[in-house]
This record gives sequence, C-alpha cells and structure tokens, in this order.
Amino acid sequence: MSRPEELAPPEVFYNDNESNKYTTSTRVQHIQAKMTLRALELLNIPPNSFVLDIGCGSGLSGEILTEEYGHVWCGLDISPSMLATGLTREVEGDLMMQDMGQGVPFRPGTFDAAISISAIQWLCYADTKYHEPQKRLMRFFNGLFASLKKGGKFVAQFYPKDDDHVEQIQHAAKLAGFSGGLVIDDPESKKNKKYYLVLTSGAPSAQDQQVNLQGVTMDEQEKISDARRKKNDRESTKNYVMRKKELMKRRGRQVTHDSKFTGRKRRPRF
Repeated sequence: MSRPEELAPPEVFYNDNESNKYTTSTRVQHIQAKMTLRALELLNIPPNSFVLDIGCGSGLSGEILTEEYGHVWCGLDISPSMLATGLTREVEGDLMMQDMGQGVPFRPGTFDAAISISAIQWLCYADTKYHEPQKRLMRFFNGLFASLKKGGKFVAQFYPKDDDHVEQIQHAAKLAGFSGGLVIDDPESKKNKKYYLVLTSGAPSAQDQQVNLQGVTMDEQEKISDARRKKNDRESTKNYVMRKKELMKRRGRQVTHDSKFTGRKRRPRF
C-alpha cells in the first residue's frame, strides 16, 4: 500500500472528500486519540497550558487537548479542506493555514508546548522542485524553537519511511538547539510500531515539570558530553574551517568554494 506522502502534496491529497472520510472514520478517531494521549503523556505539562498543534488537520487531536486536559490551543495545517472541516465541527482551538516547511510564524516565546500527530514526516519529501527537505526541516525546527518559551516542550508522533528520515529529522532538531530524543513504542511490531520525537527547547526553570524522557534514546547529557569531547580534541585551523563550512552547508547556508588556500593563515603585511 502506497504512503500518502508519496501520492501527492498534503494540501492536494487531503481534499474535501479525503478530509471528510478521514475525520468521520471511527478507526482514525480512535488511533488519533490514542496517539495524542501518548504524546501528552510524554509531554508532561500542567493543565491549561498554551499548546501549538502542528498539522492539526480537522482538530481530532485538538479535541483531546481541550476535553482531557483543558489546554488552550492553536492549530496550523496546510490543507484548506481539513481546516474547513475543523471549522464545520466547531473545534475549540484557533486554526491557521500554514505550510510548516516555511516556518512557524509566531512571536518568540508564545507557546508552553507543541505537539504534532502524523505530520512532520511530510517535510522529508520534495513535492516540487523548489522543496528541499533539509531546508524545510531547518526552517520548521528553527521557527518552532523560537516560538516556544524557554524550556518549552515538543512531542511529535510521525511515520518515517526509513532510518534516513529519522536521521534527517533528529539532525535538524539538534541543529536548531533542541535536546531530547526518540521514543519507539512496540518496536518489535510492524503494525503497531510508533515513533515519538520528544524535545525540549533550552533549560526549563526550577518550577517547570520535566519532559517525560523514559525510553528516550538520545538525551541532553549525551549531547553535552559530545560537545565537550569535540572541544577538547586538538584541531588544526584548516580542519576547524572545513568543519564550520560543512555545518553551514547542513543548515542550508551558502559558503565559499574550497581551495588550496582554505584555512591558511594570512601573513601580516607591513
């Protein structure tokens, strides 16, 4: 069976017919509710928090935010049909049409937390010649990091096609400044296996609840240790320059071409 991500862009795939079929399916409603509750368990935030729902669709996950925890939420999605279905259903959250690959357009420090259910894997696909997954992932995570308050948390359930997609997503999140890692539920099951990205933006204050990191495969301490090891390693000037240029390339920046003079120290002129 083909994956929706391989058939058409989300704004095209989720047309009026598909949006209605998706929203009214009791099976989909059950699965969405189960995954949203699991994401909120990992998120571990107090009731009545201000939450961003990324890829909110018609508001199935948003209903759980409202009914189970009393959270105030705002949702964004790229599909007009999904958002129209949500408006028809009179969900409690505010809805916005936005391509998450173009960034998260909110003021810095707006949200206490964010969730995403079955959405961020779309960023790994190039739907047009203008779409570059690496750049879209970086724009998304950089914008999300800015929109969360210090110590804000993000949990995303997603369906990666392969290990390369997992690597791309985790790498972009770390470059944006997030710490945390991956939780895999039912790892031995092909049918029920679920991936959850569990992240924190910066250090939380003393009174904030910690994100639930039970089962996470890559934690903040591991990230700090890696940074210390790199700092302590002796590195030539040329290697330093080459490493920095490679980092900028991964972030989608343009850098000068390498040459035999790259990393050489300039002689002082008198």
